[in-house]
Amino acid sequence: LGFFRARMGPARGFRLRDPFDASSGTATPGARDQVLGTGDGVTVRFALVKRYGDAVRRITRPVGGSVRVGVGGVETAAFSVVAGGYVELDGAPATGVAVTAGFLFDVPVRFAEDRLSVNRATFLAGAATAVLLIEVREDLA
Repeated sequence: LGFFRARMGPARGFRLRDPFDASSGTATPGARDQVLGTGDGVTVRFALVKRYGDAVRRITRPVGGSVRVGVGGVETAAFSVVAGGYVELDGAPATGVAVTAGFLFDVPVRFAEDRLSVNRATFLAGAATAVLLIEVREDLA
């Protein structure tokens, strides 16, 4: 209840680690898990994404320290993670060179309802039988 109240119910979002989908690939991210783009000799900033077949999901909340990047199939440490879920390389990859990454991520969510129903199980303790959440889609144009 304290957490719900601190966010003013559905008014403020928060980060959630989805126990079923929180990695770019396997439990331990690898630098070649997801293709971010292809070098053109100029571009140094690439958005983190996760692919589900033909669907592409923007990842805006990577877990700090978990991002691993590959350029041309070789892992590199010459990058930084920029707010909003972008990787910025120290130098632009050559034309046609694949940029890949692996990472853990959180999902921005908010409570779906104005109230949270809690059943009292014992003295000063309770249980919330259902807590509905909605993913917050962020406009990062």
